[in-house]
Amino acid sequence: MTTSLDKKTSAILSYAFGWLTGTVFLFIGKHDPDVKFHAAQSIIFFGAVTVANIALSIAAAVLGPLAFIASLASLALGVFALVIWVLAMVHANSNGGVRAALPVVGKFTVPYADQLANAVK
Repeated sequence: MTTSLDKKTSAILSYAFGWLTGTVFLFIGKHDPDVKFHAAQSIIFFGAVTVANIALSIAAAVLGPLAFIASLASLALGVFALVIWVLAMVHANSNGGVRAALPVVGKFTVPYADQLANAVK
């Protein structure tokens, strides 16, 4: 099953709801390496943010009086993720859906984009 969306729209929507839409577009999106790249990048980045937020929530519950520090770190992570989310969607839009790698996450995603496009059909 594939979507009838163009490359640009598919790339933008890969980021719309973080790792959730990244997973959807990885499996049912266009069989285009660039779309698979954006989907995989969304999964890796927002998955890591989700895991970090869970860890910070647990730390806030455990630390007691120092929970304020964990809460501030969680807030900072949320603001950082919001900025990256907007930038990723803007880059996907302005580049016409062509790959725009995030600084750290892109290194993990680039080598596998072509393989993902050919393997997930």
